[in-house]
Amino acid sequence: MLARTVNFIRLLRAGYVMAREGVFGLVELPDLPAGPRMALRIIRLLERNAARSADAGARISVAFNRLGPSYVKMGQFLATRPDVVGREVAGELSQLQDRLEAFPRAEAEKLIREALGAPIDEIFAAFGEPVAAASIAQVHPAEIIDADGVARKVAVKVLRPGVARRFARDLECFYLAARLFERFSPASRRLRPLAVVDTLARSVELEMDLRLEAAALSEIGENTADDPGFRVPQVDWPRTSKGVLTMEWIDGRKLSDVAGIEADGHDLVALGASVIQSFLRHALRDGFFHADMHQGNLFVDEAGDLVAVDFGITGRLDKAERRFLAEILFGFITRDYMRVAEVHFEAGYVPKTQDVAVFSQAIRAIGEPIHGQSAADISMARLLTQLFEVTELFAMTTQPQLILLQKTMVVVEGVARSLDPDLDMWRTAEPVVRGWIERNLGPAGKIQDAGEALSTMFRLAGELPLLAQRAERIIDGIEAQNVSGVKVEPGLVEDWKRASRKNNRLATAALWVIAVSMAAIAVQGWW
Repeated sequence: MLARTVNFIRLLRAGYVMAREGVFGLVELPDLPAGPRMALRIIRLLERNAARSADAGARISVAFNRLGPSYVKMGQFLATRPDVVGREVAGELSQLQDRLEAFPRAEAEKLIREALGAPIDEIFAAFGEPVAAASIAQVHPAEIIDADGVARKVAVKVLRPGVARRFARDLECFYLAARLFERFSPASRRLRPLAVVDTLARSVELEMDLRLEAAALSEIGENTADDPGFRVPQVDWPRTSKGVLTMEWIDGRKLSDVAGIEADGHDLVALGASVIQSFLRHALRDGFFHADMHQGNLFVDEAGDLVAVDFGITGRLDKAERRFLAEILFGFITRDYMRVAEVHFEAGYVPKTQDVAVFSQAIRAIGEPIHGQSAADISMARLLTQLFEVTELFAMTTQPQLILLQKTMVVVEGVARSLDPDLDMWRTAEPVVRGWIERNLGPAGKIQDAGEALSTMFRLAGELPLLAQRAERIIDGIEAQNVSGVKVEPGLVEDWKRASRKNNRLATAALWVIAVSMAAIAVQGWW
């Protein structure tokens, strides 16, 4: 009871801070019932005069940064859920940046010593003051001596002291708020506030284990080893733990410094195209992408390569979802709106009770206006946003992974256009999208699918003897129970054994027949 009261007081304080900074003024009053509308008008009497004249982004940024790292992270998370907070508010939240005061270097050194089990001067040849501080961790420059005696500069990311405890405390407040919403606002239950907080809690839990970020860096590094113009920092695993991540230091300019990049002689047009094509390669080819590709997390190095950092937030797409994305984009490129509609139905995103022809008509209403416009006026991110808005009319189920993809696409496109305002999104995306479709949905893709099916069949055939042995052990167990007093009809156990052996032989034969048939189909498809 005491803990609940304390959490309620903390929620009241958070509400007061947001009211003072004008956050509640972003809510559209005409859309609310009379009671909440009156309550909001009363709350807005607390607004500071300066907040009333500030834009939406400034109000949110000031309020959430005053409330601390947990609220900043909550805001960034809600930016990926426009179905919960509305698209306009989600757009403002997506601009929320992690900029907090750094904690002292001495404290960072103490945390590193505890995490890695050695004095700081044994781990690093030099260790500097923090150069970036966010809600979860901060980054220090350092030097290490390689085995050949050469000094090498590295970046050391250190978790904030007490951050886990702080987040755990604030998450209790978020859970209380979610329960109150569900209890007193039946309409909010459709948005599942408790599930939203559950997802945030899981996301934060993963982000606070820097070994997982190191693993993401490693995986994307392997995926992109042969990609032109893109790379990620290499991880220094011996100096990495749950609370410390050591990686290659990146010398370069942030993509926010457009004038500096141009002064360095880099090709802005080529760099803008690299941003888009790299993201699409990761999402389509690998099914694993950086989900926080804003300008502060992207650098251009001396060679002109794009370098991505901060992999605390990543997204994954399975093969069906990648096909969904590729065929949608390619359908709009080729103006095949019926195919775009069919893909939605095949993926199960739109219920079968809807009319595919009517859905195709709605998609045409989105796609046709973009044809005939100049390249600078065509936004792939805006198109995806409109697409998800239309699908709501057809009872499309919310797909969190696609919303994260859409949010990342909006950010990536904005970054690319800051480098090249005349960027032709479709011409830039087409080689990557077309290449993926040809490899995965053409003859080669059919061969690959058939090969995967064959592999599954062979694996099952190999496991059948083991399954048969398990079945016989179960039957022997039943027979033992029969001896110990649980009676089974005489002869029935032997009948089960004979049936088990016969079924095993038949199933093995059936699997081989299917495997040979699929091989024949694959060869036929190839020719």
